[in-house]
Amino acid sequence: MPRSDWAREPRLLSLRVWSLCSAAGGAAMMHKSDVTVVVFFIMPAKTNNFNVETLKGQAVRKQLWDTAHSVKEKFGKKLYDALLRGEIPDMNNILDRDDLTVMKRAIFSTQRRSLPPVTTHNMIDDSTDPILSTIRRIGLFNSRTDRVKVILHPEFLSSTSPLLPMDYEEFVRGCHLGVFPSYYEPWGYTPEDIVAGLKPSLCLFPLAAECTVMGIPSVTTNLSGFGCFMQEHVADPTAYGIYIVDRRFRSLDDSCNQLTQFLYGFCKQSRRQRIIQRNRTERLSDLLDWRYLGRYYQHARHLTLSRAFPDKFHTETTSPPMTEGFKYPRPSSVPPSPSGSQVSSPQSSDVEDENEEERYDEEEEAERDRLNIKSPLSLNHVPRGKKKLRGEYKN
Repeated sequence: MPRSDWAREPRLLSLRVWSLCSAAGGAAMMHKSDVTVVVFFIMPAKTNNFNVETLKGQAVRKQLWDTAHSVKEKFGKKLYDALLRGEIPDMNNILDRDDLTVMKRAIFSTQRRSLPPVTTHNMIDDSTDPILSTIRRIGLFNSRTDRVKVILHPEFLSSTSPLLPMDYEEFVRGCHLGVFPSYYEPWGYTPEDIVAGLKPSLCLFPLAAECTVMGIPSVTTNLSGFGCFMQEHVADPTAYGIYIVDRRFRSLDDSCNQLTQFLYGFCKQSRRQRIIQRNRTERLSDLLDWRYLGRYYQHARHLTLSRAFPDKFHTETTSPPMTEGFKYPRPSSVPPSPSGSQVSSPQSSDVEDENEEERYDEEEEAERDRLNIKSPLSLNHVPRGKKKLRGEYKN
């Protein structure tokens, strides 16, 4: 969603930030959870330079990396020498006093008296910026006790940036969840790209369709083209990592509460549950293949030609034929839930257990999903050209 639209809808901005705070912050503290969520806002804004504290943090991070690398080299050499002599090294003596001193200095260099900055740049409209104003109002200042850490990056990502030297695809794959609760978003490849990236972090970025293609779960709405498409073609979108907020038939407060429940429920998932959900999300990339979506674009193009040149083209105004079986079923490994509860997702557990028993077979589910997507029918509504236009070509 463009920043200008955010300014026209200030309550939506509060919805986004406050929901994240309530979901992972307030609720997590009430339940004494040790999960920390890092929220990134990636969007352009007026700035004049990088934040000095941010640059200092990058310098400290580089120093830590260099220290760890040098200690690792010495550790590896001592370990190799011990093994070469046929000995099991004593881990208490493998690091000498100098190594411990260097590591302590590196740790002390990270200590700070002030709080980490919320934004990575110097904002020109700092006092009137809607995001910063909301952050100040709800008190998210990245303190040590905050379960939600907020980072506002007021420019688009670039691999040449000295702060976050990575492109958008790399950044998305490093996140756990994309959040796009836009009031209106026709179509795009941002939540889709997330479906085709494993840390608990959130990515706030315009367009809701690209995430899915990358295999990252995402939050969208039933007012977006992507959300409506998933509701139509997936029996249980939440089980596949597509959380659809009802902004069409619910009030803003109800939508905010629903978004809060989605985010808090996602934060309660164990690592295994996130992996299972991500595997399902990645399989949805087949649903977004051009073999299926292309027929809609073809129909729109043909319909446009018939309306722009009615004397040369003719196309039926009905929608393209639906593909039989073009719907993902509810995953068999998802346990049934009562009718009054939320759509189901993998059951949460209080203990992180890599070997926890759960009825789940990745290959079986993947094969079942592939069988439920049949080859699309040919598009019947092809324009019958009465006269070939100059520059027109055949596909």
